[in-house]
Amino acid sequence: MNASRSSIYLDYNATAPLRPEAREALLRALESPANPSSVHAAGRAARDVVERARAQVGAVVGVPAGSVTFVSGGTEANALAIESARAAGVERIIISTIEHDAVTETAKAQNTQSGGLPVEILPVDNNGVADLDWLAQALEKPGKTLVCLMLANNETGVIQPVDKVSALVRAHDGWLHVDAVQAAGKIAIDFSALGADTMALSAHKLGGPQGVGALVAGTRATVTRRLHGGGQERGRRAGTENVAGIAAFGAAAVAAQEGLASLAEQAQWRDALAQRVKAQGAVVLGEGADRLPQTLCLAGEGFGSEVQVMNMDLAGIMVSAGSACCSGKVKASRVVEAMGRADLAPFALRISGGWASTEDDWIKCGDAWLAAWKRIGARRREVA
Repeated sequence: MNASRSSIYLDYNATAPLRPEAREALLRALESPANPSSVHAAGRAARDVVERARAQVGAVVGVPAGSVTFVSGGTEANALAIESARAAGVERIIISTIEHDAVTETAKAQNTQSGGLPVEILPVDNNGVADLDWLAQALEKPGKTLVCLMLANNETGVIQPVDKVSALVRAHDGWLHVDAVQAAGKIAIDFSALGADTMALSAHKLGGPQGVGALVAGTRATVTRRLHGGGQERGRRAGTENVAGIAAFGAAAVAAQEGLASLAEQAQWRDALAQRVKAQGAVVLGEGADRLPQTLCLAGEGFGSEVQVMNMDLAGIMVSAGSACCSGKVKASRVVEAMGRADLAPFALRISGGWASTEDDWIKCGDAWLAAWKRIGARRREVA
């Protein structure tokens, strides 16, 4: 990827390359294999690795280690939160229209099960920000409510007013779950200040390995047991912990926190690219809202998302269209549709940098996109 400079990787929102610190922690743990539930010296050493990482991951969002439950990734963290809320007696679910499929599909599953819970959809404005007036009215209905709102959107990078949503939810004794998978390691997060009850995190979005994540739970939330068996993870998730993956998650979390200031500088590179493409007729989605500093979502009318991705790939630039969790399929962005721009949904492209990205990466990405845009325009004129 970026290390070889033979190609440019700007798809960090899909997965970030493994950080050197995470790789080192991963290999070190693999070289000293032991079950952290064992009581002998090797087992105790493995337990120390897990608990050290738990504290490191908790620090990313400002919570003590005991608030963190390790799971297999962001998808399981979201599922565990939603299922825990149901077990705690919520009577309906509200999810934003821009939630990741991990939240959307799990919420729908609660509706189809026996005694299913009704699911309502929280709309967003044309910048992709949750409609607080709609939510305030919806929460006036009787019944304890689970509200699911992501902290930052994976396609546009738009940051949601979670603290304001929390105030509304708590006023009605509801449960607020926040998918912070895309935000963690990219912006500063204070779990308590946001007022979330549960929060999902994932290692591979911030430079850790794939296959490990965490659910953070506040004092108002009771996390139910999802996998039955042993008493691992304080009885919340049975099964021997992924010690090496957890160790790498912790190391990546520390490195991500230390790199927040430098990552914030990418907003300048992002905005410079945005101005270049806008000057040639492209539209930048969500630019009127606060966004992650390293995420740009653009659309060029008539320039299909899949065609853009292929053209960029041929130029040695790796970007994506929409969410990466769609089995390799490229389809019209439902996030862009939710923002009232169904006309641009088939043409949306996501560019996302990260810990190893450079200003030159962003410049060359712009060069490649503009060259492809020019070619597509010439072909359209020939057809016309």
